Formats: sequence, C-alpha cells, structure tokens
Amino acid sequence: MELVTPRLDRLASYAAALRQGWSPNNVRDISGEHLAAIAADAATFVHGLITPSGTITLGDGSEVPRLPGPVMWMWDGEFCGSIGLRYQPGTEALPAQVLGHIGYAVVPWKRRRGYATQALGLILPHARRAGLRWVDLTTDPDNAPSQRVILVNGGVLMERSSQGAAAGQDKLLWRIALPG
Repeated sequence: MELVTPRLDRLASYAAALRQGWSPNNVRDISGEHLAAIAADAATFVHGLITPSGTITLGDGSEVPRLPGPVMWMWDGEFCGSIGLRYQPGTEALPAQVLGHIGYAVVPWKRRRGYATQALGLILPHARRAGLRWVDLTTDPDNAPSQRVILVNGGVLMERSSQGAAAGQDKLLWRIALPG
C-alpha cells in the first residue's frame, strides 16, 4: 500500500468505492455529494482534492473555510481509502469544527490489512514539513481499531472530551509528537 495523489486515471476506482457506500467522511456520509461532483466535472473534483480551497459544508448545513492540507489516497493497485491532513499555517491550533489534524477512512473490504497504520505513518512527514510540531487526532471511545492505529504511530491519549463532538458523544483526543 502506498499513498498517492488523487488523479483522474484513478478516479474510477474511487467512484466505485463511493457507489459501494463508502464515505471519506467519518461524521456524515458524503458519498452522494462526491459522486454528483464527479459526474458534473471530474477534473474540477480531483483538482479540489489536490488544492483545497473554498468552503466545506458542515453537518448542520453551515459553511466554513476549507483548511489547507493534502488529501491522499491509499492505493494497492486500486483505491483502498483516503487520508487527509488539515492545519492552519503557523500554528497547531484548529478551528472548533475540526476535531483533529488528520482524518482517515479505509474501505470496509480492505480493513484489517494495516493500511490505516501505514497511511498515518506516511502522512506524518507531510505534517512536519507543514511546520507542525504535533498532530491531534480524535476517535470514538469504542473505536479500538483506530486507537491501535494511532498508538502504533506514537500517539498518546491526551483527554476524553465532549467539546466539538455531537451531543452526548464523547471523543478521545490523541497527540502524536513529530520529530523535528
């Protein structure tokens, strides 16, 4: 498995995952939105993944500025999942609606192969090159597989919090220090 930059020649594999019900967003299903955007203008869709700008729509329908940072695809000859780095230049601070610097999602039929662990390890140097001294990630308290991914990559549990999470849903905040 390797991380690759989204490209038009790999888009069919990504779209097939979306059609099978996979979503790159762990908070809400955006597969339909992505399929519609691909159908409308595939080149613009891929460009938006590579050079994020503009706004994103939150679960409540509000729009906020998109943070910079790469979205990369996990690839083993076909699409396996995505991982994204989000940050504000010059600081480790994140806006309240962003629960962590890194988010990842592996397609269900490729899970339990170590792809998320590998992908997280591969994106950490990108975070360091962006000037970050550490990255924060969040998991649900019962998401043991994601917690193991973070622990294997040097993550330390910082706190359990409901801040920024949906009502009644605590999150675990993890931090990975980036060597400098």
